[in-house]
Amino acid sequence: MKTLVKSLCMASALALTALPAVAETLRMAHAAPETDLQQNLSTFFAEQVAERTNGDVTVQIFPQGQLGNDNAMIDGARSGIIDIVMVGLNNFSGLMPESAAFTLPFMFPDRETAYAVLDGEVGQGVLTSFEDHGLKGLAFPENGYRNMTNSRGPIRTPDDVKGLRMRVNSSKALNDMFQLLEAQPQQIPVAELYTALETGVVNSQDHPIGVTLSFKFYEVQKYLSLTQHAYAPLAVAMNLNKFNGLTEEQRQIIMDVAKEATDMQRQMSIDSEAQMIADLEADGMEVNTDVDAAAFQEVVKPVWDNFISENGDAMVTAIEEASAK
Repeated sequence: MKTLVKSLCMASALALTALPAVAETLRMAHAAPETDLQQNLSTFFAEQVAERTNGDVTVQIFPQGQLGNDNAMIDGARSGIIDIVMVGLNNFSGLMPESAAFTLPFMFPDRETAYAVLDGEVGQGVLTSFEDHGLKGLAFPENGYRNMTNSRGPIRTPDDVKGLRMRVNSSKALNDMFQLLEAQPQQIPVAELYTALETGVVNSQDHPIGVTLSFKFYEVQKYLSLTQHAYAPLAVAMNLNKFNGLTEEQRQIIMDVAKEATDMQRQMSIDSEAQMIADLEADGMEVNTDVDAAAFQEVVKPVWDNFISENGDAMVTAIEEASAK
């Protein structure tokens, strides 16, 4: 009898070790339409992860806010309901107030500087800090430079913003900026913005060019002014427990593919910007580039002062020093 029991135990152990690894399906969510570059990034990410893990890890994509607005998606990723989330970095400022420094008006003079800082020691330090909130920071893709649209007229100077009912996101810096410009800022989720513009709840908004195109804001806005008043990075983050539950090889694949997907999406953003502007003009928007950037920078200086008074100057100084390298 003892021999039989021992044989059965050995057989069971061998059977267990012979079982294939349990496949993981990761739920990845973002708020943009499927026509947006965020979907291109997500698709590339999903394809490459599946290929490099031989199908042991697959990614299911939920675009266009199917799993909730930005804050709901972040909460979902922290709790594990969602595995991977991609939203604007500004949406994490409630958890990590210092990260809002990246989205201060006129922080980055050009994309290349933004990339260098985000991919360097300063940006990677922020990605590491996601772990304090149950998340694994993966990468900073690009949303792009924010530009103003409205239904009243071209924006060339700060005076042209006065009185606009401006939709704003959750960024305190941008809220402060539009208050200084004497607009009437109102926080509205991006999923509700088209209707708000259509019905006149607001008559202006600011987003990168790709978002204005993919969300079809050109149908309810006449004027696009290339103010480029703030660079808007995205952030991709994964539930930390789910990330740690993968094998070491799978974790490395996730990190590698996130970087490659980000590099690809950034380049697509650069390469497609001129065509996107042309498409917006073809769809009836009037686009102006004659913006007095210096005048805007002068008016919004107090936004930086407010941020520093509330959060200290360490992050701003670190970004400025990294930008100068």
